[in-house]
Amino acid sequence: MFTQIHNPRPFLTAVAIGVAILIQCVQAQARDVETITVAGGCFWCVESDFEGVPGVLSAVSGFTGGTVSTPTYKQVTSGGTGHYAAVQLRYDADVISLDTILEKFFRSVDPTDPGGQFCDRGESYRTAIFFANSTEKRAAEQAKFAAQSELNQEVVTPILPAGAFYEASEYHQDYYKDQDIILTRFGPRSKAEAYKRYRQACGRDARVKELWGSQAAFIN
Repeated sequence: MFTQIHNPRPFLTAVAIGVAILIQCVQAQARDVETITVAGGCFWCVESDFEGVPGVLSAVSGFTGGTVSTPTYKQVTSGGTGHYAAVQLRYDADVISLDTILEKFFRSVDPTDPGGQFCDRGESYRTAIFFANSTEKRAAEQAKFAAQSELNQEVVTPILPAGAFYEASEYHQDYYKDQDIILTRFGPRSKAEAYKRYRQACGRDARVKELWGSQAAFIN
């Protein structure tokens, strides 16, 4: 015996929503989603740079390359854990290639600096690329060679095997656009505003432009 549907509209709406979700799932599965982890000094800045790149699906701040499990931000930035402040990038390889991502990465940092990046000094702020397979390793090596040839300087960015990646706390994710109010030396400011002041004061964009000129990435 069939149940009579007196008002078919909610039923049809539910069906339409279900079909839309199914289509999204199929499309997501059809994507060629890849992951690469890079270290470029302040992970807020790397995250800010790459989240606006077409084809980059997500950028997550965290730590990798060290010897301590589930390290905290304070532990890493204090030194001694061996970790890099890093960003794990998920991207759609049908939209953007790994070669393009790595080209942009090198041109958004100072890969000639072995002691950190810009105003952030110490081992946790050094640059690095972490590969998970031979294809990523080869792409990183080629990108490094191209950067070194273009700069005509030694590029010290190491290319390292990928290991455990530990996400930083929620406080550090999407810091550059977070409107939560925090206390700074300038008084109460949103994280987004504090980030802009930090980036300018740190001299990141100025140094990248000085080093790379017209080839600098993410510089207006």
